[in-house]
Amino acid sequence: MVLTVGIDPGTRKLGWGLVVRDANRLRHIAHGIIEPDSRQPLAQRLHRIELELGVILRRHRPEVGSVETLFFHKDVQAAAKLGHARGVVLLCLARQGIEVVEYAPARVKQTVTGHGRADKRQVALMIRAVLGLAAPPPSDAADALALAVTHLRLGKLPAQLGGRRSSRGAISPVEAEVRRQRAARLATL
Repeated sequence: MVLTVGIDPGTRKLGWGLVVRDANRLRHIAHGIIEPDSRQPLAQRLHRIELELGVILRRHRPEVGSVETLFFHKDVQAAAKLGHARGVVLLCLARQGIEVVEYAPARVKQTVTGHGRADKRQVALMIRAVLGLAAPPPSDAADALALAVTHLRLGKLPAQLGGRRSSRGAISPVEAEVRRQRAARLATL
């Protein structure tokens, strides 16, 4: 089993989601949003994120943390605040000895929905379908779950779990099942 935490950094809302890969199955463990008081100064919001995220990481003990890479942002102040939140996330993961992997937003959307420019609603609907959730999670948590799913589909996993393409381009049984489930669920939307 490989337990992965996906984290969608933000100073107003930080999404987190835990997904485990158990043999050939992806299984939802938990998800949520850390929402510091937006009226508080940035330093206090970052401290709140560090405290709450630390509790989540200690409680669940994931092996891998999947985080979104920085991307170009037109608003320099917003980008700087996002960078601060990412820094806190990376520090929390490092303190717990959790391996960190990073994925670009377009790569996450491509992996989860099949389209690199999917909107938040599409991501949430696909995460609901892939993980068999009763309802789509809130967008920040859905993005975090998508990060975890992306790593479990694309990242380095122990050899006994498979999941990699062979040198001849054949897909693994896990990927074949994910594609079959995705097509079946898309047909019902």
